[in-house]
Amino acid sequence: MSQDKAFTMDIRDDGVAVVTIDVPGESMNTLKDSFADEVGSLLNKLESDSSIKGVVFISGKPGSFIAGADINMINDCETAADTESLARKGQAMFDRIEQLDVPVVAAINGACLGGGLELAMACHVRVCTDNPKTVLGLPEVQLGLLPGSGGTQRLPRLVGIQQGLTMMLTGKQLRAKQAKKAGLVTEVVPQSILLDVAVEHALKRKPKASKPPLKGFSKVLEGTKFGRDIIFKKAGEQAQKKAHGNYPAIDKIIQTVREGVERGHEAGLDKEARSFGELAMTPESYQLRQIFFATTEMKKETGADGVEPDPIKRVGVLGGGLMGGGIAYVTAAKANIPARIKDIAEDGVRHALHYSYERLIKKVKRKHMRRAEYEKTMLMLSGTLDYSGFERTDVVIEAVFEDLDLKQKMVADIEEHASESTIFATNTSSLPITQIAAKAKRPEQVIGLHYFSPVDKMPLAEIITHEGTSDKTIATTVALAKKQGKTPIVVKDGAGFYVNRILAPYMNEAARLMLAGEPIEKLDKTLVKFGFPVGPMTLLDEVGIDVAAKVAPILVNELGDRFEAPQAFEKLIDDDRKGKKNQKGFYKYGKGVKGKPVDTSVYSLLGVDPNECKSAEDIVDICLLPMLNEAVYCLQEGIIRSPRDGDIGAIFGIGFPPFLGGPFRYMDSQGIGSIVAKLEALASERGERYTPAPLLKEMAKNGERFYS
Repeated sequence: MSQDKAFTMDIRDDGVAVVTIDVPGESMNTLKDSFADEVGSLLNKLESDSSIKGVVFISGKPGSFIAGADINMINDCETAADTESLARKGQAMFDRIEQLDVPVVAAINGACLGGGLELAMACHVRVCTDNPKTVLGLPEVQLGLLPGSGGTQRLPRLVGIQQGLTMMLTGKQLRAKQAKKAGLVTEVVPQSILLDVAVEHALKRKPKASKPPLKGFSKVLEGTKFGRDIIFKKAGEQAQKKAHGNYPAIDKIIQTVREGVERGHEAGLDKEARSFGELAMTPESYQLRQIFFATTEMKKETGADGVEPDPIKRVGVLGGGLMGGGIAYVTAAKANIPARIKDIAEDGVRHALHYSYERLIKKVKRKHMRRAEYEKTMLMLSGTLDYSGFERTDVVIEAVFEDLDLKQKMVADIEEHASESTIFATNTSSLPITQIAAKAKRPEQVIGLHYFSPVDKMPLAEIITHEGTSDKTIATTVALAKKQGKTPIVVKDGAGFYVNRILAPYMNEAARLMLAGEPIEKLDKTLVKFGFPVGPMTLLDEVGIDVAAKVAPILVNELGDRFEAPQAFEKLIDDDRKGKKNQKGFYKYGKGVKGKPVDTSVYSLLGVDPNECKSAEDIVDICLLPMLNEAVYCLQEGIIRSPRDGDIGAIFGIGFPPFLGGPFRYMDSQGIGSIVAKLEALASERGERYTPAPLLKEMAKNGERFYS
């Protein structure tokens, strides 16, 4: 097989041409513009050779069919016309595949996404493996784009308009059996016989275009113009309810699908190519693509240049609470590493084990996991009331109460009961790592590993280093976090670290606005419309009002008065308002409560007369600008290593609007001078806490940006 080609063809004795896709030097197959001539020559051969009875497209890479198109192609385009041309080339290539006179089969094992699925859908038959890594989807919306090589037209034809729109508007990926049920694949088989079954299909008669497997009301809706109008209208409303008009790709996807349904394939493709070109030039897509590049870059980093991590064979978890249970789960289920849980009570151990059981059994019931895999994962989890088994752990993660003495005792216990090479990682959210390591015999092996709740869903992990943390400890901890499915950022020790530090002033200012009379729901709705997943008052309820009140003095003590929380927190705590955890906060909870109504009794408790005074723009500036300013302080002080890490941390840790690129890219887009001017105006109006960070003022003076 040629090493310099991505597509190689082998014609078997039975007349089936097996085309193997294997991009040289890459771990995953991605489609590149440079392959056009190669694929063109291959298609010429397939079109002209009458001895070929069928074609099979298969990947030469284990666990990966085609992960999508190379996004760099879009970055190389300067205009919408350039990007449109790129889409039309892809469309023409896949149309040629679809128009071949012989049966064409996609033999799919592993990720089949974006351009990969578009190629597969141009084939007449799709056979895939039951490998858990096999997933099919069109995730382009996550990059602010739509599928540009015929995906908007072919997917609805195969799975129906409703299912097609759902997949494209959310980026939802289907597993093998889900894809078969939806009509996306013809057959699901074990990996060992994938090629054999694909060849069987290739030797059959070319199949007629299949219809989506619609039943009942869905069939009625999609079968009439009136019904289709309802589908498109509802899809737009539901998507924008979450997106709030911040993602232009949503409307473009709906319009493009509709064009193809109403005016035919060619009109749909034309609309798709034009829309692809237009979307690629939007600022939203640009920022979303930068996030993609940043996270891809981070996956290759160890956190300590030139240092390789040690292997991790066993992990210990101290504490069987919500965090401990979540950490044990991602260790066993995602990292595939045995986790031993220690708690002071049997109930704690049982709770942590039950946490994993609930999540795994749900996967079994949904057929996302085989029972054998569930049993294997559960066997990797064990519990103890003493330190038996901890002598064999490579990393121990502590998730006990936020008490310095207790955490220092944990360090001493692990140094006594584990091996000399065991890393001690603390999941503290507020206590400085330096203090936790202060009495350690081996401080170089003490590090912060800060997860966010819920652990199994939140993608970020902060790796916190103190002055004495060794590079080997950093690299090994970063490697563990990646295996657990996290995107880790390495930050320097300091109160609040990075994420909680930039979040605190944002929450404080929202609370001050509420105390000044701005309605709770207005504050939340305004910042959700701006792009945050939840508003600040909802977030306070979810994090815990008691937690916010506890963290505030630590931040003030370490960082100064600009972190002073409003006095109202004391009244809330005295009234036992902790938020969602005890169903008493800014909103009403409990049985019989419909929707999410504000608990208006909080106004009388705080002596507030709610009235709308501030504009949406003012509310955003008052809450957001201190967060941006604090992010700059963190960069200035070396808490974060780069603007890139700061952007990823804010997006994945607190849901900073992804389409704005993160705090630093957002400041660049607004102009540093403009940010400084707004902060200075607010400083004179609302207090010194808005005074711009020295680095920010220096950059404004010199006309600098965070990114070149």
